[in-house]
Order: sequence, then structure tokens, then C-alpha cells
Amino acid sequence: MAQDADAETLLPNHHAGRVLVRRPGPKLTDGVVTHVSRRPVDLARAGQQWAAYVDAFTTNGWQAIEVEPADDCPDAPFVEDTVVVDGDFAVIARPGVASRVPETLGASRAVRDLGMDVVAISAPGTLDGGDVLKLGSTWFVGLGGRTNQEGVRQLTALTAPRGISVVPIPISGVLHLKTAITALPDGTLLANVAAIGRPDLLPPLTPALDSGPWRMILLDDDRILLSSSAPRTAEMLAGRGYTPVVVDISEFEKLESSVTCLSVRLRG
Repeated sequence: MAQDADAETLLPNHHAGRVLVRRPGPKLTDGVVTHVSRRPVDLARAGQQWAAYVDAFTTNGWQAIEVEPADDCPDAPFVEDTVVVDGDFAVIARPGVASRVPETLGASRAVRDLGMDVVAISAPGTLDGGDVLKLGSTWFVGLGGRTNQEGVRQLTALTAPRGISVVPIPISGVLHLKTAITALPDGTLLANVAAIGRPDLLPPLTPALDSGPWRMILLDDDRILLSSSAPRTAEMLAGRGYTPVVVDISEFEKLESSVTCLSVRLRG
């Protein structure tokens, strides 16, 4: 069981570094929605929100690297789903929605240009980066949404030489595992517990406070990026001594996004 592992191995990486991002294209409003009703997206406002999101990283010590545009792919700004990175090692994903597979081409070129050791998930495997929650050398992977068993099998084989353990976690009613779980620097896992099929495979879960997109990104050991849609979570973080860095990404949230979806963090 994950709970029995050394606690140090189950802490998220909170070091600053570089961040991969991809600006939204003209077809954003046609992005895939699964668990919500479609609403129109204001493209101009989305562009402004995206710029402010990137600025939240750069003003907090991160270097932003733009992945080449993919304007024919509505979901392209949700770049997290295209690649999973561990140090200088990158796994190119194979999204569970076929229309999103072309998004991986630019992400692959970006990590290759950075000199990373690159491998890839192949058919019939599917893997969305948003399903991979990394806690030290243990990677918990959501299963039952966009990622399938074969994708998990391939990820396990590709990462085993690096000493990484992959633990499949059944999910339901959400797009990705990281739609349902987010980690604080001290290892606390905030969660939509009802979406987790096997909570016994994870460290103890703390129920999330907000119904809106409450997921977050650790900018460093005390600054945490989250959406303005999660005011109770921001209040809780401040009460624990963290500094919330709040951004408005409401146009992207219409497409089931959260702050994690819009970037790939390459941590130092």
C-alpha cells in the first residue's frame, strides 16, 4: 500500500523551474467537454487570462517556454495532457480523445529541443498527462477516464528503469486523476473523494472545500497557484501559512480545465 512507503517519497516536488505552456488558438470554444454542458468561450478574454496565468509563473521565478501553436486543435492549451516529465526524462502521452493526439507533436519537439531523453506511449495505449499524480518516485495514474490499462502498462515499463513505481487508481465522474486530487507541499492530498475508486491505495485524503476547480500548482515551498473559483481553498491555504497566488481562468474552466491543465512543470 502507498501509505506504508517512506513518507519522504510521497511528497510532491515544489521546486521552481521552467514551465511549458501553449497559447489558446481560434478553435478553443470547440474543445471537448465530457462532464459539463457546453458554454460559449470568449476567445479574447481567454487570451488575456492565459497571459495572466503565464505571468503568475514568470513573476514567481519560473521561465516560461512556449510550445509551438496547434491552432487546428481546440484543446491545445491544455498542454499538461501531452507529456509527463521527470527531470531530463519525458514520456510523450497518447491522449484518450483521438482528436487530441496531434497536440503531442509540438510537445515532443519542445522536450527534444530541451535535450531530454524522450519515449512515447503507443497504440492501443492511451495516457493523458492529467492522469499522472507524481509524489516522489511513486506515480499514481488515473484509470477509467482518458487513460486505459494498456497506457498504464506501457508507462510502468517505461519508467521502471528510473526507479518509479506506477500505481493505477480507478476514477469515475471526472476527466483525470488530477481533476480529483491535488497535493500540498506537506503531502496533504485534497480530494474529491467520491471520484476515487480505491482511496486505500493512496495516502490519506482530505475532502476538498470548494465545488469549483480547486486544484493547485506549487510554485515554491510556500506560494501556491490556484483559481479564483476556489476562495475557500485559498482561505485555507493562507491559514496554513501559504501564500495563495490567485488567477482567473474562468473561460478555460468552461472546458473542464483547472490551473494544472494549462502547463507542464519542469522542476529544478
